[in-house]
Amino acid sequence: MSIPSRIRSAKFRYSLVVMCLALVGGYSFQTAVVACPFCSAPSLTLAEQVNQSDAVVLAEWQSSERGTADEASQTHLKIVAVVKQSDNGLKKGDEIVLNRFRSAEKGQKMLLLGTSGETSVDWDSPLDVSDLSYDYIMQAPAMEVPTTKRLEYYIQFLEFPEELVANDAYAEFANAPYEDIVPLADKMPREKLREWVLAAYSDDPQDQIRAATLSTRMGLYGLMLGLCGKDEDAKLLEEKITEQKTDFRLGIDGIMAGYLVLTKEDGLKVIEDRKLKPSAEVPFSETYSAMQAVRFMWNYGDERISKERLRQSMRILLERKELVDLVIGDLARWQDWSILDRLHEMYGAEGYEIGAIKRAIIRYYLSAIQAGSKDDADEDAQNVAAEAKNYLDDIREKDPKTVEQAERFFLLD
Repeated sequence: MSIPSRIRSAKFRYSLVVMCLALVGGYSFQTAVVACPFCSAPSLTLAEQVNQSDAVVLAEWQSSERGTADEASQTHLKIVAVVKQSDNGLKKGDEIVLNRFRSAEKGQKMLLLGTSGETSVDWDSPLDVSDLSYDYIMQAPAMEVPTTKRLEYYIQFLEFPEELVANDAYAEFANAPYEDIVPLADKMPREKLREWVLAAYSDDPQDQIRAATLSTRMGLYGLMLGLCGKDEDAKLLEEKITEQKTDFRLGIDGIMAGYLVLTKEDGLKVIEDRKLKPSAEVPFSETYSAMQAVRFMWNYGDERISKERLRQSMRILLERKELVDLVIGDLARWQDWSILDRLHEMYGAEGYEIGAIKRAIIRYYLSAIQAGSKDDADEDAQNVAAEAKNYLDDIREKDPKTVEQAERFFLLD
Protein backbone atom coordinates (compact mmCIF):
# COMPACT_ATOMS: atom_id res chain seq x y z
CA MET A 1 0.00 0.00 0.00
CA SER A 2 1.33 3.45 -0.90
CA ILE A 3 1.85 6.13 1.75
CA PRO A 4 -1.12 8.26 0.51
CA SER A 5 -3.33 5.17 0.59
CA ARG A 6 -2.27 4.35 4.14
CA ILE A 7 -3.03 7.91 5.22
CA ARG A 8 -6.47 7.80 3.59
CA SER A 9 -7.09 4.48 5.33
CA ALA A 10 -6.06 5.91 8.70
CA LYS A 11 -8.32 8.92 8.14
CA PHE A 12 -11.20 6.58 7.39
CA ARG A 13 -10.56 4.70 10.62
CA TYR A 14 -10.58 8.06 12.41
CA SER A 15 -14.08 8.67 11.09
CA LEU A 16 -15.08 5.43 12.80
CA VAL A 17 -13.81 6.82 16.09
CA VAL A 18 -15.96 9.90 15.63
CA MET A 19 -18.95 7.76 14.71
CA CYS A 20 -18.52 5.63 17.81
CA LEU A 21 -18.28 8.75 19.96
CA ALA A 22 -21.58 9.97 18.58
CA LEU A 23 -23.26 6.61 19.14
CA VAL A 24 -22.11 6.20 22.70
CA GLY A 25 -22.92 9.75 23.67
CA GLY A 26 -19.52 11.39 23.33
CA TYR A 27 -17.64 10.15 26.36
CA SER A 28 -15.10 12.79 27.36
CA PHE A 29 -11.39 12.02 27.05
CA GLN A 30 -10.33 14.91 29.23
CA THR A 31 -12.42 14.64 32.36
CA ALA A 32 -14.82 12.38 34.16
CA VAL A 33 -18.31 12.87 32.78
CA VAL A 34 -21.14 14.16 34.95
CA ALA A 35 -23.94 11.86 33.78
CA CYS A 36 -24.00 8.04 33.63
CA PRO A 37 -20.84 7.24 31.61
CA PHE A 38 -22.36 4.59 29.35
CA CYS A 39 -25.92 5.81 28.95
CA SER A 40 -27.33 7.33 25.80
CA ALA A 41 -27.34 11.11 25.61
CA PRO A 42 -29.33 12.52 28.54
CA SER A 43 -32.80 13.88 27.81
CA LEU A 44 -35.09 16.17 29.76
CA THR A 45 -37.03 13.99 32.20
CA LEU A 46 -40.71 14.41 33.01
CA ALA A 47 -39.83 15.74 36.46
CA GLU A 48 -37.54 18.33 34.90
CA GLN A 49 -40.22 19.33 32.39
CA VAL A 50 -42.80 19.78 35.14
CA ASN A 51 -40.31 21.70 37.26
CA GLN A 52 -39.48 24.08 34.41
CA SER A 53 -43.09 24.70 33.34
CA ASP A 54 -45.16 27.66 34.56
CA ALA A 55 -48.41 25.73 34.22
CA VAL A 56 -49.20 22.01 34.30
CA VAL A 57 -52.69 20.54 33.99
CA LEU A 58 -54.30 17.17 33.50
CA ALA A 59 -56.93 17.44 30.78
CA GLU A 60 -59.33 15.24 28.83
CA TRP A 61 -59.60 15.33 25.06
CA GLN A 62 -62.98 16.54 23.84
CA SER A 63 -62.80 17.14 20.10
CA SER A 64 -60.62 18.39 17.26
CA GLU A 65 -61.13 19.98 13.85
CA ARG A 66 -58.74 20.08 10.95
CA GLY A 67 -57.91 23.52 9.68
CA THR A 68 -58.89 25.09 6.39
CA ALA A 69 -57.30 27.72 4.20
CA ASP A 70 -58.94 30.37 6.41
CA GLU A 71 -58.95 28.76 9.87
CA ALA A 72 -56.31 26.98 11.94
CA SER A 73 -56.73 23.45 13.23
CA GLN A 74 -58.08 23.23 16.77
CA THR A 75 -58.12 20.70 19.59
CA HIS A 76 -60.45 21.13 22.55
CA LEU A 77 -59.58 19.77 26.00
CA LYS A 78 -61.18 20.09 29.43
CA ILE A 79 -59.10 20.56 32.57
CA VAL A 80 -59.50 17.69 35.04
CA ALA A 81 -56.89 18.83 37.55
CA VAL A 82 -54.56 21.79 37.94
CA VAL A 83 -51.14 20.50 38.95
CA LYS A 84 -49.25 23.77 38.82
CA GLN A 85 -49.82 27.35 37.75
CA SER A 86 -48.42 30.83 38.16
CA ASP A 87 -51.35 33.24 38.51
CA ASN A 88 -52.85 31.89 35.29
CA GLY A 89 -56.39 31.59 36.64
CA LEU A 90 -56.72 27.97 35.55
CA LYS A 91 -59.33 25.82 37.25
CA LYS A 92 -60.95 22.42 36.94
CA GLY A 93 -63.58 22.32 34.19
CA ASP A 94 -62.01 25.09 32.08
CA GLU A 95 -61.68 24.50 28.35
CA ILE A 96 -58.31 24.73 26.67
CA VAL A 97 -58.20 25.27 22.92
CA LEU A 98 -54.97 24.38 21.12
CA ASN A 99 -54.34 25.75 17.65
CA ARG A 100 -53.26 22.40 16.31
CA PHE A 101 -54.92 19.13 15.36
CA ARG A 102 -54.64 16.22 17.74
CA SER A 103 -56.84 13.16 17.35
CA ALA A 104 -57.76 10.95 20.29
CA GLU A 105 -60.67 9.11 21.84
CA LYS A 106 -63.04 11.22 23.88
CA GLY A 107 -61.93 11.26 27.50
CA GLN A 108 -58.29 10.42 26.71
CA LYS A 109 -56.24 11.97 29.49
CA MET A 110 -53.40 14.27 28.51
CA LEU A 111 -50.79 16.18 30.46
CA LEU A 112 -50.30 19.75 29.30
CA LEU A 113 -47.21 21.75 30.16
CA GLY A 114 -47.02 25.42 29.36
CA THR A 115 -45.14 28.67 29.64
CA SER A 116 -46.86 31.87 30.73
CA GLY A 117 -47.17 34.40 27.93
CA GLU A 118 -48.28 38.02 28.16
CA THR A 119 -52.00 37.23 28.14
CA SER A 120 -52.26 33.43 28.07
CA VAL A 121 -50.39 30.17 28.47
CA ASP A 122 -48.35 28.82 25.56
CA TRP A 123 -48.98 25.08 25.74
CA ASP A 124 -46.60 22.41 24.51
CA SER A 125 -47.88 19.37 22.62
CA PRO A 126 -50.16 17.26 24.83
CA LEU A 127 -48.68 14.14 26.38
CA ASP A 128 -50.96 11.11 26.50
CA VAL A 129 -51.07 9.64 30.00
CA SER A 130 -52.88 6.81 31.74
CA ASP A 131 -53.93 6.79 35.36
CA LEU A 132 -50.74 4.84 36.12
CA SER A 133 -48.37 7.17 34.31
CA TYR A 134 -50.08 10.25 35.76
CA ASP A 135 -49.68 8.84 39.27
CA TYR A 136 -46.04 8.03 38.46
CA ILE A 137 -45.43 11.66 37.53
CA MET A 138 -47.30 13.09 40.49
CA GLN A 139 -45.69 10.83 43.07
CA ALA A 140 -42.13 11.42 41.87
CA PRO A 141 -39.82 12.99 44.46
CA ALA A 142 -39.12 16.69 44.16
CA MET A 143 -36.08 17.87 42.24
CA GLU A 144 -34.59 19.19 45.49
CA VAL A 145 -34.37 15.66 46.95
CA PRO A 146 -30.81 14.20 46.78
CA THR A 147 -30.25 12.26 43.56
CA THR A 148 -29.65 8.87 45.17
CA LYS A 149 -32.87 9.18 47.14
CA ARG A 150 -34.77 10.15 43.99
CA LEU A 151 -33.35 7.16 42.13
CA GLU A 152 -34.74 4.84 44.81
CA TYR A 153 -38.17 5.81 43.47
CA TYR A 154 -37.29 5.44 39.80
CA ILE A 155 -35.45 2.14 40.09
CA GLN A 156 -38.74 0.26 40.51
CA PHE A 157 -39.97 1.58 37.16
CA LEU A 158 -37.07 0.45 34.97
CA GLU A 159 -38.55 -1.52 32.03
CA PHE A 160 -42.07 -0.77 33.29
CA PRO A 161 -44.74 -2.11 30.87
CA GLU A 162 -45.90 1.43 30.02
CA GLU A 163 -43.37 2.90 27.61
CA LEU A 164 -43.67 6.49 28.82
CA VAL A 165 -42.80 5.43 32.37
CA ALA A 166 -39.99 3.04 31.38
CA ASN A 167 -38.35 5.63 29.15
CA ASP A 168 -38.51 8.30 31.83
CA ALA A 169 -37.19 6.08 34.61
CA TYR A 170 -34.24 5.17 32.40
CA ALA A 171 -33.68 8.87 31.61
CA GLU A 172 -33.46 9.64 35.33
CA PHE A 173 -30.59 7.16 35.64
CA ALA A 174 -28.99 8.32 32.39
CA ASN A 175 -28.86 11.86 33.80
CA ALA A 176 -27.49 10.78 37.18
CA PRO A 177 -23.79 10.88 38.12
CA TYR A 178 -22.25 7.45 38.59
CA GLU A 179 -21.37 8.35 42.17
CA ASP A 180 -25.08 8.69 42.95
CA ILE A 181 -25.93 5.33 41.39
CA VAL A 182 -23.32 3.29 43.29
CA PRO A 183 -25.03 3.52 46.74
CA LEU A 184 -28.10 1.79 45.28
CA ALA A 185 -26.23 -1.50 44.70
CA ASP A 186 -28.16 -3.41 47.36
CA LYS A 187 -31.48 -2.13 45.94
CA MET A 188 -30.78 -3.02 42.32
CA PRO A 189 -33.09 -5.67 40.76
CA ARG A 190 -30.36 -8.23 40.14
CA GLU A 191 -32.55 -10.95 38.63
CA LYS A 192 -34.26 -8.49 36.30
CA LEU A 193 -30.90 -7.08 35.25
CA ARG A 194 -29.77 -10.60 34.35
CA GLU A 195 -32.93 -11.08 32.30
CA TRP A 196 -32.43 -7.80 30.44
CA VAL A 197 -28.77 -8.49 29.70
CA LEU A 198 -29.69 -11.92 28.36
CA ALA A 199 -32.40 -10.47 26.13
CA ALA A 200 -30.24 -7.73 24.64
CA TYR A 201 -28.63 -8.33 21.24
CA SER A 202 -30.96 -11.28 20.64
CA ASP A 203 -30.96 -12.76 17.12
CA ASP A 204 -34.45 -14.19 17.55
CA PRO A 205 -36.77 -12.35 15.09
CA GLN A 206 -39.57 -12.40 17.67
CA ASP A 207 -37.38 -10.55 20.18
CA GLN A 208 -35.98 -7.93 17.82
CA ILE A 209 -38.04 -4.96 19.01
CA ARG A 210 -37.44 -5.62 22.70
CA ALA A 211 -33.79 -6.43 22.07
CA ALA A 212 -33.34 -3.18 20.15
CA THR A 213 -34.79 -1.19 23.04
CA LEU A 214 -32.78 -3.03 25.67
CA SER A 215 -29.54 -2.66 23.73
CA THR A 216 -29.79 1.13 24.03
CA ARG A 217 -29.87 0.68 27.82
CA MET A 218 -27.21 -1.98 28.21
CA GLY A 219 -24.60 0.59 29.18
CA LEU A 220 -26.57 1.24 32.36
CA TYR A 221 -27.84 -2.27 33.02
CA GLY A 222 -24.46 -3.91 32.47
CA LEU A 223 -22.85 -1.47 34.86
CA MET A 224 -25.60 -2.00 37.44
CA LEU A 225 -25.21 -5.77 37.25
CA GLY A 226 -21.50 -5.30 37.88
CA LEU A 227 -22.27 -3.26 40.97
CA CYS A 228 -24.76 -5.72 42.49
CA GLY A 229 -23.72 -8.99 40.88
CA LYS A 230 -22.28 -12.30 42.02
CA ASP A 231 -19.91 -14.84 40.47
CA GLU A 232 -22.61 -16.25 38.19
CA ASP A 233 -23.32 -12.73 36.93
CA ALA A 234 -19.65 -12.29 36.04
CA LYS A 235 -19.93 -15.42 33.93
CA LEU A 236 -23.01 -14.04 32.17
CA LEU A 237 -21.30 -10.73 31.44
CA GLU A 238 -18.22 -12.53 30.13
CA GLU A 239 -20.38 -14.63 27.81
CA LYS A 240 -21.96 -11.49 26.41
CA ILE A 241 -18.60 -9.76 25.98
CA THR A 242 -16.94 -12.70 24.21
CA GLU A 243 -19.79 -13.44 21.80
CA GLN A 244 -18.57 -13.31 18.20
CA LYS A 245 -20.45 -10.31 16.84
CA THR A 246 -19.68 -8.14 13.83
CA ASP A 247 -22.41 -5.53 14.31
CA PHE A 248 -21.91 -2.46 16.47
CA ARG A 249 -23.33 -3.24 19.92
CA LEU A 250 -24.70 -0.27 21.80
CA GLY A 251 -23.90 -0.43 25.49
CA ILE A 252 -21.32 -3.20 25.30
CA ASP A 253 -18.85 -0.74 26.87
CA GLY A 254 -21.07 -0.59 29.97
CA ILE A 255 -21.25 -4.37 30.09
CA MET A 256 -17.46 -4.51 29.92
CA ALA A 257 -17.19 -1.90 32.67
CA GLY A 258 -19.64 -3.80 34.88
CA TYR A 259 -17.62 -6.95 34.26
CA LEU A 260 -14.42 -5.19 35.35
CA VAL A 261 -16.11 -3.77 38.46
CA LEU A 262 -17.12 -7.31 39.39
CA THR A 263 -14.01 -9.27 38.37
CA LYS A 264 -11.19 -6.70 38.74
CA GLU A 265 -7.78 -7.78 37.38
CA ASP A 266 -8.96 -11.28 36.42
CA GLY A 267 -11.57 -9.75 34.16
CA LEU A 268 -9.11 -7.22 32.78
CA LYS A 269 -6.97 -10.09 31.49
CA VAL A 270 -9.99 -11.44 29.60
CA ILE A 271 -10.72 -8.01 28.11
CA GLU A 272 -7.10 -7.68 27.03
CA ASP A 273 -6.95 -11.09 25.40
CA ARG A 274 -10.34 -10.91 23.70
CA LYS A 275 -10.73 -7.23 22.82
CA LEU A 276 -7.59 -5.13 23.20
CA LYS A 277 -4.88 -7.22 21.58
CA PRO A 278 -4.71 -6.78 17.79
CA SER A 279 -6.90 -9.30 15.99
CA ALA A 280 -8.65 -9.27 12.63
CA GLU A 281 -11.57 -11.06 14.28
CA VAL A 282 -12.31 -8.23 16.72
CA PRO A 283 -14.37 -5.37 15.23
CA PHE A 284 -13.04 -1.87 15.77
CA SER A 285 -16.15 -0.93 17.77
CA GLU A 286 -15.52 -3.73 20.27
CA THR A 287 -11.93 -2.61 20.84
CA TYR A 288 -13.04 0.98 21.24
CA SER A 289 -15.68 -0.09 23.79
CA ALA A 290 -13.03 -2.03 25.72
CA MET A 291 -10.87 1.09 25.78
CA GLN A 292 -13.83 3.03 27.19
CA ALA A 293 -14.21 0.42 29.93
CA VAL A 294 -10.53 0.74 30.86
CA ARG A 295 -10.92 4.53 30.99
CA PHE A 296 -13.96 4.09 33.21
CA MET A 297 -11.99 1.99 35.67
CA TRP A 298 -9.32 4.69 35.80
CA ASN A 299 -11.86 7.41 36.57
CA TYR A 300 -14.36 5.49 38.69
CA GLY A 301 -12.82 2.14 39.61
CA ASP A 302 -11.95 3.13 43.16
CA GLU A 303 -8.65 1.18 42.96
CA ARG A 304 -10.37 -2.12 42.18
CA ILE A 305 -7.64 -2.36 39.56
CA SER A 306 -4.32 -0.66 40.21
CA LYS A 307 -3.42 2.41 38.17
CA GLU A 308 -0.26 0.76 36.86
CA ARG A 309 -2.24 -2.29 35.69
CA LEU A 310 -4.64 -0.01 33.80
CA ARG A 311 -1.72 1.80 32.19
CA GLN A 312 -0.39 -1.57 31.07
CA SER A 313 -3.72 -2.37 29.40
CA MET A 314 -3.87 0.98 27.64
CA ARG A 315 -0.36 0.51 26.28
CA ILE A 316 -1.56 -2.55 24.37
CA LEU A 317 -3.58 -0.21 22.17
CA LEU A 318 -0.49 1.57 20.91
CA GLU A 319 -0.53 -1.16 18.25
CA ARG A 320 -3.92 0.10 17.00
CA LYS A 321 -3.10 2.91 14.59
CA GLU A 322 -6.73 4.04 14.39
CA LEU A 323 -6.73 4.67 18.15
CA VAL A 324 -3.16 5.51 18.92
CA ASP A 325 -3.50 9.30 19.24
CA LEU A 326 -6.30 8.84 21.78
CA VAL A 327 -4.24 6.27 23.65
CA ILE A 328 -1.20 8.55 23.77
CA GLY A 329 -3.40 11.32 25.15
CA ASP A 330 -4.71 9.04 27.90
CA LEU A 331 -1.24 7.83 28.84
CA ALA A 332 -0.03 11.43 29.09
CA ARG A 333 -2.91 12.32 31.40
CA TRP A 334 -2.19 9.17 33.40
CA GLN A 335 1.46 10.22 33.59
CA ASP A 336 2.76 7.01 32.10
CA TRP A 337 6.23 8.08 31.01
CA SER A 338 7.42 4.56 30.18
CA ILE A 339 6.95 5.04 26.43
CA LEU A 340 9.22 8.03 25.82
CA ASP A 341 11.59 6.00 23.63
CA ARG A 342 8.83 4.12 21.87
CA LEU A 343 7.00 7.27 20.80
CA HIS A 344 10.17 8.80 19.41
CA GLU A 345 10.63 5.73 17.24
CA MET A 346 6.96 5.86 16.25
CA TYR A 347 7.02 9.51 15.15
CA GLY A 348 6.51 9.60 11.39
CA ALA A 349 7.07 5.86 11.02
CA GLU A 350 5.10 3.86 8.48
CA GLY A 351 1.43 3.84 9.46
CA TYR A 352 1.88 6.66 11.95
CA GLU A 353 2.39 9.53 9.49
CA ILE A 354 -0.88 11.37 9.98
CA GLY A 355 -0.83 14.72 11.74
CA ALA A 356 -3.09 13.79 14.64
CA ILE A 357 -0.69 11.06 15.76
CA LYS A 358 2.34 13.32 15.41
CA ARG A 359 0.64 16.06 17.43
CA ALA A 360 -0.36 13.56 20.11
CA ILE A 361 3.26 12.46 20.49
CA ILE A 362 4.43 16.06 20.74
CA ARG A 363 1.78 16.86 23.36
CA TYR A 364 2.87 13.78 25.30
CA TYR A 365 6.41 15.16 25.50
CA LEU A 366 5.08 18.60 26.42
CA SER A 367 3.04 17.03 29.23
CA ALA A 368 6.12 15.21 30.55
CA ILE A 369 8.14 18.43 30.47
CA GLN A 370 5.34 20.32 32.23
CA ALA A 371 5.05 17.64 34.95
CA GLY A 372 8.79 17.74 35.58
CA SER A 373 8.82 21.54 35.81
CA LYS A 374 6.46 21.81 38.76
CA ASP A 375 7.81 23.02 42.08
CA ASP A 376 7.03 19.72 43.79
CA ALA A 377 8.45 17.52 41.00
CA ASP A 378 10.78 14.82 42.30
CA GLU A 379 14.07 13.78 40.74
CA ASP A 380 12.47 11.05 38.61
CA ALA A 381 9.97 13.51 37.13
CA GLN A 382 12.77 15.97 36.40
CA ASN A 383 14.81 13.28 34.65
CA VAL A 384 11.77 12.29 32.57
CA ALA A 385 11.23 15.94 31.62
CA ALA A 386 14.86 16.27 30.51
CA GLU A 387 14.59 13.16 28.34
CA ALA A 388 11.29 14.35 26.88
CA LYS A 389 12.84 17.71 26.03
CA ASN A 390 15.69 16.01 24.17
CA TYR A 391 13.23 14.00 22.08
CA LEU A 392 11.07 17.06 21.45
CA ASP A 393 14.09 19.12 20.37
CA ASP A 394 14.99 16.38 17.89
CA ILE A 395 11.47 16.38 16.46
CA ARG A 396 11.42 20.17 16.35
CA GLU A 397 14.54 20.19 14.20
CA LYS A 398 13.00 17.73 11.72
CA ASP A 399 9.36 18.91 11.79
CA PRO A 400 9.15 22.47 13.22
CA LYS A 401 5.72 23.25 11.71
CA THR A 402 3.93 20.33 13.43
CA VAL A 403 5.65 21.10 16.75
CA GLU A 404 4.53 24.72 16.49
CA GLN A 405 0.93 23.65 15.83
CA ALA A 406 0.93 21.18 18.72
CA GLU A 407 2.45 23.69 21.14
CA ARG A 408 -0.15 26.31 20.25
CA PHE A 409 -3.08 23.98 20.94
CA PHE A 410 -1.38 22.52 24.01
CA LEU A 411 -1.33 25.98 25.59
CA LEU A 412 -5.04 26.36 24.80
CA ASP A 413 -5.77 23.06 26.57
